[in-house]
Amino acid sequence: MFLKRKIVVNRTELMNRIVLPPMASEKSEGGQVTDALCDYYREIVKDKATGLVILEHSYVEIDGKASQGQLSIADDSVIEGLKKLVKVIHQGEAKAIAQISHAGSKASFEVTGRAPVAPSAVAIPNRKVSKMPEALSYDGIQSIIQAFKDAAVRAIEAGVDGVEIHSAHGFLLNQFYSPLTNQRTDAYGGSLENRIRIHLELLSEIREVIGSDKILAVRLGASDDYPGGSTLEDAIQASRMFEAAGMDLLDISGGLFGFSGYGDKVGYFRETTKALKAQLFIPVLLTGGIRTACEANRLLEEGAADLIGVGRAVLKNPRWAKEALAT
Repeated sequence: MFLKRKIVVNRTELMNRIVLPPMASEKSEGGQVTDALCDYYREIVKDKATGLVILEHSYVEIDGKASQGQLSIADDSVIEGLKKLVKVIHQGEAKAIAQISHAGSKASFEVTGRAPVAPSAVAIPNRKVSKMPEALSYDGIQSIIQAFKDAAVRAIEAGVDGVEIHSAHGFLLNQFYSPLTNQRTDAYGGSLENRIRIHLELLSEIREVIGSDKILAVRLGASDDYPGGSTLEDAIQASRMFEAAGMDLLDISGGLFGFSGYGDKVGYFRETTKALKAQLFIPVLLTGGIRTACEANRLLEEGAADLIGVGRAVLKNPRWAKEALAT
């Protein structure tokens, strides 16, 4: 069974191809790790059957907080709690990656107490906003890059095996990537290379602080699935540049509005991941609509991906990984 096979990502060996993808649990309080959050992950990994856990998105600064119950990685006060959470995951013999994020225009004044910021002063299409975002200045972009870098340092101090930057579901880095939300005319807008300049700079800065052995991943909303938005060809070109800049793992999602509209199709990004996998030397992670071990194994066997993320099925049945490996 392909699902049982070990895989090495950068220099980290995963015991199998099963990944718990990042899913917002809203169990944090004031950005801190809680007992409820630790219990949530403990229940999933206790069977010692999950190869990799990508922690739910953590905001790198208060301006980038997406919701009241979101986990924080914005200051040093969170490190001790994160250490406890990472220990829980490691006790389940899974590896742990911290996903670090900034909500950009998806942040709200009601949550942050501040006006949202974005690449440009435009809203995500078809999304109601209480306040239009303010376009980031050059200095503002540099400040956010530093916030991501500082967050990566905290993640490593907490004991994670890697760091993932979140560029999907309409969050800030996705807003830079998408021509629908990035209408800048400076070095951070226009061409694809300019629109992903912030990603490339982040990969360089984060690699510097996490070292050569840790996993450096990107979650990419490959295409916007909206007229005038980003395309699969954009994703292929961007991913090649990410790989050249030091990315070790590509974690694929899609849709500028998230991926709730893909229905019941199994592995609904399979054609995207297959196309990207053919262009890259690093592992590619496929998540979305995968419910059974047979489905997961078939996707691996057909070369759609190297790793399989299973989210909703695990939420329904925390024993999913154990049962899948016994199939």
